[in-house]
Amino acid sequence: MSVQPVISVVGLTKVYRDFWRRARVRAVNNLDLEVRPGEIFGLLGPNGSGKSTTIKIILGLLNPTRGRVTVFGRPPDDVRVKSRIGYLPEESYLYRFLNARETLDYYGTLFQLPRGERRRRMAQLLDMVGLPRHAARRPVGEYSKGMARRIGLAQALINDPDLLILDEPTSGLDPLGAKLVKDAIVRIGQEFKKTILLSSHLLADVEEVCHRVVILYGGRIQTSGTMEQVLARNEQVQLTGERLSPQTINEIQNLVRQREGRSLTVSVPRDRLEHLFLRIVREAHERQVESAGSGVTGEIAAFLGAEQQGREVIEQLVRVEPEPAAAGESETPAPAPVAEAVLAELTAAGQTAPRPDGQPATTEARKPDAARVKPEPDRSLLSELSGEEPRGGGSS
Repeated sequence: MSVQPVISVVGLTKVYRDFWRRARVRAVNNLDLEVRPGEIFGLLGPNGSGKSTTIKIILGLLNPTRGRVTVFGRPPDDVRVKSRIGYLPEESYLYRFLNARETLDYYGTLFQLPRGERRRRMAQLLDMVGLPRHAARRPVGEYSKGMARRIGLAQALINDPDLLILDEPTSGLDPLGAKLVKDAIVRIGQEFKKTILLSSHLLADVEEVCHRVVILYGGRIQTSGTMEQVLARNEQVQLTGERLSPQTINEIQNLVRQREGRSLTVSVPRDRLEHLFLRIVREAHERQVESAGSGVTGEIAAFLGAEQQGREVIEQLVRVEPEPAAAGESETPAPAPVAEAVLAELTAAGQTAPRPDGQPATTEARKPDAARVKPEPDRSLLSELSGEEPRGGGSS
């Protein structure tokens, strides 16, 4: 049984017309491609090759001139499809006077996330993209381009999307930030089974993270396939081994010349500049060298692809509704949530309930009436559900 592709493009053509409806530019010309579930797909090509136009049609921002495009089996302008997509545009268009936390809270509100869930995701995402606390409270209008890209990546993930579309995600980032984004893309795709469409001019970045790629030119596909297929140079062979003596190298070269009639070039492999840079940064961080730049990133946000946390389910199961107040009695506040039970116990001793005559309550007056005691959550049940040991001396 074939698996339905996440993105299906068949015969896509997009022609931009002038005021008199005359064909001016053919940006995409009879394009066919598929993006499969769980893969990281690279969309490559020089400026004007049709990459951005294709992405905008997939997002439902443009209508095709001809052809058919579906996302999750539906038209791109379907609202149910848009709620499953995270998008990082080529330029980070953010509200300049909001700080990082307010920005993520705003986008989380657009996806109708509860307040508590928004706060949980904000904390995880800010740690994931490496924005320290002092930077998270600054207006994003004061951010450098690299820091704006980091918060842009966080907003693209706030809704836990099934399809993540990234347009030049490492643009403006230093090598440390670029490494962060590439590692995040790989882990999000592999561990959380997200489908990722990546467009970038930095071909080395695409080479490291993508499973399949297509290269566009003139709105048409020039080549496509897996990274191994498109990068293989079948006319050459590469041998790699430990360092050899000059005498051994000469013997190998002579043997190849005698048997194959061809020359063999021997050279010392070089490390990549990016690897050297990242190694220096990592060693400096281990020595706790102080830096005013972006911090070293944390783990991938735990909410991505995860189900609702068990703690939230437990709170729903053991939450106790307040009893209606009797006639003539003042209304009492609702019981504290389970998560704030410890705080309520610590502060209860310092509270003094007023008497009806306005006089301060005595120690005896603070003793609760048995008839008015609100039922406490069953802590034995809570301990059993959460897997925690019950507190010693506590009543069940």
